[in-house]
Amino acid sequence: MAFKNKKNQTRVNEGIRSREVRVISEDGSQLGIMNTKSAVDLAFQRGFDLVEVQPNSKPPVCRIMDYGKYKYEKSKKAKAARKKQHTITIKEIRFSSKISEHDYGYKMKHIREFLLSKDKVKVTVRFRGREITHTELGAELLDKVKEDTKDIAQVESESKMEGRVMTMMLAPDNKRIKSYLASKKSEKKD
Repeated sequence: MAFKNKKNQTRVNEGIRSREVRVISEDGSQLGIMNTKSAVDLAFQRGFDLVEVQPNSKPPVCRIMDYGKYKYEKSKKAKAARKKQHTITIKEIRFSSKISEHDYGYKMKHIREFLLSKDKVKVTVRFRGREITHTELGAELLDKVKEDTKDIAQVESESKMEGRVMTMMLAPDNKRIKSYLASKKSEKKD
């Protein structure tokens, strides 16, 4: 059974190219330097595979093990590492320059939720028709958003006009979020 995993280039059994290899048994003890053919035969006799663990050393280090179990455990470790990793996504919230106070509060609630879950938020203000003549209203709105989120966020890019849209990017600030959550916890205790 000669197969080689192309994704991570792990050589197994007859796929091992070097003439001599340093062999480690399934229990971890060193068996010494052997001819590759005899090491593969030894692994088959024990009911395991010969897996190249360190291909860059001289001679390459190979281990007698169950390759299927090795691949499975490796994939489990990679999955656990990905699970702990947090990918930052960009959420977009759109405002109109003539937004009511209730709508503003509702959208601010969502912005704060996104920032507290450590996502970036792109805040956009659209100008329709003649609203484009009053871009200062959009700038005031973005300044108000910046002021209302300063306890948990930092401005990653200031407000700028792109056609009929004014945008601003907010990023979560971990230190501010920790202190904000700590203050919320102390308020609940009182």
